[in-house]
Amino acid sequence: MRNLKRTALAAGSLLLALTGCSSSSGGGSGSTTPPASPSPSVTASATGSPTRAANSLTIQNFAFHPSPLKVAPGATVTVTNADSTAHTVTATGAKAFDTGTIAPGGTATFTAPKAPGSYRYICTIHPFMKGTLTVG
Repeated sequence: MRNLKRTALAAGSLLLALTGCSSSSGGGSGSTTPPASPSPSVTASATGSPTRAANSLTIQNFAFHPSPLKVAPGATVTVTNADSTAHTVTATGAKAFDTGTIAPGGTATFTAPKAPGSYRYICTIHPFMKGTLTVG
């Protein structure tokens, strides 16, 4: 029983000694500054996935994301060009909206039509790029 107490006392002393040596201040002053809490860089939804601004469209890998994009009538839509080449977001048909040329890494905005409906659009520089804006 006596050996058991000695072993426990020795283990406790060793634990205290190691705890005292674990300071990361490096300066020996005995004071430590707690690490800053990291702040989140992406807002997550209840499902844990990143959220996107409701009225935003991203051009990446020669595609529009999301497509279709649903917005309210007359909403301002922000377009971000994440590609390394210029693009446009231009409504087909009656040309209800057109961003003009958006430089790589640039942004542009346009106002969604006030009339509910589906509006198809393309990149006039790369006509194979197609998307749909749903207003309603």
